[in-house]
Amino acid sequence: MTFSGFPPSALRLYADLAADNTKEAWRLRHREVYEREVRAPMDELAAELSDAFPEYAGPDGVRVLGPVRDTRMSHDKSPYKTYQGAYLDLLPCLGFWLHLDQRGLYVSGRYYPYAGDQIARYRAAVEDEDGGAELVLITERLTGRGFTIAGDRLKSRPRGVPADHPRLDLLRHRKIDAGRRYGPGPDVHTARAGDLVRETWRTVLPLLDWVAARKLTPEPCPRGVDNPS
Repeated sequence: MTFSGFPPSALRLYADLAADNTKEAWRLRHREVYEREVRAPMDELAAELSDAFPEYAGPDGVRVLGPVRDTRMSHDKSPYKTYQGAYLDLLPCLGFWLHLDQRGLYVSGRYYPYAGDQIARYRAAVEDEDGGAELVLITERLTGRGFTIAGDRLKSRPRGVPADHPRLDLLRHRKIDAGRRYGPGPDVHTARAGDLVRETWRTVLPLLDWVAARKLTPEPCPRGVDNPS
């Protein structure tokens, strides 16, 4: 089937889940809505995205995450996710992301290293005058086009980095995510949502290329069933 958007009821599902995230509520009220209004259109969108990015999709294509949370390492034991995620990695720990939640659609490109030595290599690349200046230019262009540069980062500054470092904000990052959010309306509820995801992923490619060109991705990448968001 052809992707035609996520209906308003998909967003309402996640508002309902935020209010009652129990196995009983999932079985009695949420599961059928999830399968029909969330999972089915996300699978359709994932298939279209896999066709649009064949150079990265490989045999597995865009991966769609399941609805069950992994609570083993979390204090929050609520059983179901309050978002529907999907991703396409270009390299280990580097790639495209999107998720649907009660606020609409979030689409991004991200670099999410796990180990300290990988973060140190990223910071060394930012410290490099040429590489750091290029990353500043990339992120400034993205913010100028409505992207938010987010991701896990230090509240203070890395050890040894002066307070007046010109790229201090980028050096704080342990993970970096450049994304745009699309709220309820035609941007989510019609086929336009697919066009926006494709456009956003293409626009964020310079950031991913910057990471890939400097060989900052780990090998292999530890990965479980649920890719981190």
